[in-house]
Amino acid sequence: MALLWFQFAASAVIILLAAHFLANSADDVADRTGLGRTFIGVVMLATATSLPELATGISSITLFDAPDLAIGDAFGSNLFNLMIIGLADIYWQNGPVLNAVTRTSVMTAGLGAGLITLAVLAIFIYSETDVTADWPLSPMTIVLLLVFIAAMFLIYRHSQQIQEEEGEQPDEAEATEGPSLTRALLIYAVSAAVIVGAAIWLSNVGERIAEDMHWEQSFVGSQFLAISTSLPEIGTSFAALRIGAPDLAISNVLGSNVFNMGIVLFFDDVAFVDGAIWEVVSSVHVISGLIAVLMTMVVIVGIMTRPRGRLRLWTPDGVLLVGGYAGASALLFLLA
Repeated sequence: MALLWFQFAASAVIILLAAHFLANSADDVADRTGLGRTFIGVVMLATATSLPELATGISSITLFDAPDLAIGDAFGSNLFNLMIIGLADIYWQNGPVLNAVTRTSVMTAGLGAGLITLAVLAIFIYSETDVTADWPLSPMTIVLLLVFIAAMFLIYRHSQQIQEEEGEQPDEAEATEGPSLTRALLIYAVSAAVIVGAAIWLSNVGERIAEDMHWEQSFVGSQFLAISTSLPEIGTSFAALRIGAPDLAISNVLGSNVFNMGIVLFFDDVAFVDGAIWEVVSSVHVISGLIAVLMTMVVIVGIMTRPRGRLRLWTPDGVLLVGGYAGASALLFLLA
């Protein structure tokens, strides 16, 4: 058990170190391509930091026959990601952190909330009927994937529109400074590979710890794995804040929620070969999904109502997001 905890700590340290290079390279790519920090955060950072949830979900189903653990990891990661924004609000000392992001993040948050709602609806539908329960892939899962694809297109178009309205174009002088686009992409690829590899190692060790501690598919196991697989998001987001790129930080966690619901749940259902995965998961995930939607609404209101001040370390947004996560965890523990 001591060796498992040592491996857990070692993989966590590797993730946090690689997150610094990942955030810097993504910021360089945003500067040199003109795609904007929000879009790069949603696509490049969120994809890289959400792959551990994908790997954990598939392995939970195929190796451990634990579909409920896979779904719990995805929903729990959503809650933890939103809580990261509350922690970022404490760390960011230049006013409320949500004041420092573009309105494109509102669209990302709204699409994420919509996808979470669809996933919650899928669980509710299959708890009431088994009409398509024996299908190899649920129609609701296909809808989630299609909405995810549409969300990526909408985020890209809105990000470009905001940049055109604000006159934000890549600066030719800046393009000649610092690393080239090719080098930035190479650093991104290597950093992402290190993070994904270390995060998969971490989540596998986490599963073994959960099994040895007899947490398995319980509330504690789901929460423990959700925190483990969300470590890349927290490391990358705080690395982005340290280089003065709050757009990257916030769009990273919001984009991760979109990825969790659109891609991770899709492949979880594909990996579950005994019918639709929604048929066999606990309805307790409806609670975590609805709380995640409410927390997302807090983020949207925080972005839309600006400029605002802050009370020392906290803003109302930060209090609600951290408190929402704590309250959700307590409620899910009581219901588990």
